[in-house]
Amino acid sequence: MPILCPTPAEHLVDREGRPYFLWDVDMTIERFRALMRTAAREQRAYLVGKLMRQAKPDDVFSFVTLAEIRDLWADAQRYLGRTREFWTWILGEWGVLGRG
Repeated sequence: MPILCPTPAEHLVDREGRPYFLWDVDMTIERFRALMRTAAREQRAYLVGKLMRQAKPDDVFSFVTLAEIRDLWADAQRYLGRTREFWTWILGEWGVLGRG
């Protein structure tokens, strides 16, 4: 894994505890973390896709591992929007998605 530079904790959330990448949802970072652990697969795939789409790439790995991304990739990639090409490329370069 390359060296990462995640957002400092004090800048990750607003005054209500909502992370910047969930700007359009009333959800605290604690609730997001809980759902990432306990939600059904489809909801986790949506949350991972939203995270990967809206957070800085370095911040993604504060919440999800490469193994989790690989496991959810088939379901999560449809939620990536315009970032899908970037994530497909970088995960391919890192060997996470395999080749061909």
